[in-house]
Amino acid sequence: MRLATVITAAHDAEGPATRAAVQVGDRFVLLAAQDLSELLGSAGWREQAAAAVAAAEVAGSAGDAVRADTIPADAVRFATVLPRPSKVICCGLNYADHIAEMGRELPEYPTLFAKYADTLIGDGEVIDAAGHGAKLDWEAELAVVVGAPLRNASVEEASAAIAGYTVANDISMRDWQNRTLQWFQGKAFDRTTPLGPVLVTADECDPQAGVRVRCLVNGAEVQNGNTKTLVFTAAALLSYISTFTRLSPGDVVLTGTPGGVGMGATPPRFLHDGDVVTTEIEGIGTLTNTVRL
Repeated sequence: MRLATVITAAHDAEGPATRAAVQVGDRFVLLAAQDLSELLGSAGWREQAAAAVAAAEVAGSAGDAVRADTIPADAVRFATVLPRPSKVICCGLNYADHIAEMGRELPEYPTLFAKYADTLIGDGEVIDAAGHGAKLDWEAELAVVVGAPLRNASVEEASAAIAGYTVANDISMRDWQNRTLQWFQGKAFDRTTPLGPVLVTADECDPQAGVRVRCLVNGAEVQNGNTKTLVFTAAALLSYISTFTRLSPGDVVLTGTPGGVGMGATPPRFLHDGDVVTTEIEGIGTLTNTVRL
């Protein structure tokens, strides 16, 4: 299944009105939950979504009129796919080629840091680094989304608890990141981390078999990697993280970026005001975001 948080009405003081939705053919069927954070936090979320898919398919095969609670896929506007995760945890240095370009050894344990939900934006939204982004860098990433509570989970238990996968870009303020040995301050600026546009459930995406992760800046490819070269798999990351902190449905873990980041270029290359960052993962989707400096 392909799930999303879609915008159903314009912005007001509280932000845009949204609903969780599931794609059925060329339309998105609206669900009762206001977004995917709410949906994944409810019991039986898979069954709710599957029932909506089944009902839409039955209506379609019966030749019924288009239901009012659907939006054409070519007209849908996506919000941040998971607007309110309780935890956003990121793994750095998890692709062998990226580790090599940073001049480091393969790690024994994952290098982890955290973000807040405030960092997340959706497809089409502005990466807002105004006044702070002197050395703003791109990092295309596969994100894994938790679908069931995890604590001290084995890799097998963690794998079974994966809701699915989505696209992310861990946009990084390299000058801030390198002020200290701790990366947090360069990774957690508000409204700088694109996430979405959809969540593809785990039965339809297998990162261990390999999915391509790409980043383009102004249409020119800067990253092209494959998840089969991940040092720590998505399930291994969830298992490891769950040994020291509880993971809940709707939590997000970014799995790391492949080679090709701007900081690793010779000379280093960084983003400029007005640049368009495109993040693609095959089988999931594409994020397009413009930089504001």
